[in-house]
Formats: sequence, structure tokens, C-alpha cells
Amino acid sequence: MSRTIRLDAVLVQAVIAGALSFSHLHDLAEAAGQDGWKAWAYPISVDLLLVAAWRRMRTHTDNRPAWVWFVIALTASLGANIATAGMLDLGDVPPWLRILVAGWPALAFLGGTLLAHTPAAPPAETEPDPVAAPLPAPAPEPDPAVTVERAPEPAPDPAPELLPVPAPSAVVVAVPPALLDHARKVADTHHATTGTRITTETLRARLGVPAPLADAITAQLA
Repeated sequence: MSRTIRLDAVLVQAVIAGALSFSHLHDLAEAAGQDGWKAWAYPISVDLLLVAAWRRMRTHTDNRPAWVWFVIALTASLGANIATAGMLDLGDVPPWLRILVAGWPALAFLGGTLLAHTPAAPPAETEPDPVAAPLPAPAPEPDPAVTVERAPEPAPDPAPELLPVPAPSAVVVAVPPALLDHARKVADTHHATTGTRITTETLRARLGVPAPLADAITAQLA
């Protein structure tokens, strides 16, 4: 099966631009003191660095290193084109340009090594889609033909019978006989003066005794 080669305008333009840039780089390297095969190796080095940087940008997500070396190689290629277009006297190349041309192989080797051997960043882990929990199975409907008898519920316990609480027994307060005689004299004096019996409060105030003792004295005076 034969293949038909179709000329593409963009491809032709790229071949022409590459050939011109290749020859400009060769002329600049030769003018900077690189003769023979060394002058032809410089354009190959620049073009290979451009290709390596472009492939790195196409196949890796982190394109910052590739862009840096792509700009460096493109600057070298454009600089050679401008320098050989009459902007520089190729018969008297300045020393700084000779230094740049002499140091280019080491720079290109460093860039190519970093582009070829730098590991790619691992792809970001995507969280799996949440799996919907299975719906619970519906409860089986009871068969109307089957009658289920429920066990009788236990009767509640009867409330405990409340027992009567006995009333507290009265406290018996002993009254000294001498105090009882004195209280009787006070009560007689009060009855003779006022014509009424002395009350518990009045007796308590006259004798200066506590209330339970005053009640006991009043009960014995009655």
C-alpha cells in the first residue's frame, strides 16, 4: 500500500526557517573561533535543545523547566540570526561573545540532561465517586389468612398499701417542785391583781423559762 506525500505549507516554511537558522549559527560559531566540525555541531546542539524542551512541554504537566530551556535555546537561535544580519562584524567578534559560544556546549548539556532525566510529577489522585448505600429491603407484608395471637401483657403490680404513720408521742417535761411553787405564787398574785387567770405567755415571761416548760407548769396549775 503506497502512501502519498502531501506538501504542507507550514512544513515547507519550517524547513526553510530551520535551514537558515542552522547556517546562521554555523557562521557565528565559526566567526567566534570554532572551526571545522565544531562549527557545525553548534546549530545541532541548539536545535536539539529546542526539540527536547518542546517534547517536555508536550508530555509533562509541569512545564516551567521546559519553558526556561526553550527560551534559552530560542534566544541563542534568534541571536545568531540577528548577529549575522549585519548587526555584528564577524571579522572582529567581541570577547564576551567568544565566551558565550565557548560555554554553550556545557550549558546545552546541562539543559538536555535536566529535561531528559527529571522525573515527571505524579498525577493528582482523584477521589472515587461516592457509592450510594443500598436501600433496605422492604419488610414482608403479613398474610391476611394467618392470624397471629399476641401474648397477653402482664398485669401491672398493685400499688403497695400505705401504712398509717404513728403520731409522735408527746414529750413529758418534768417540773421541779420549787419552780412549781414559785409559779403558783406568781399565778395567784396575777389573779388577785387582774382578776383573770395567768396565761402561758405571761407565765413564761415572768419565769423566764422555755415554752415547753411553761406549758407543763400551766397544765399543772390548772
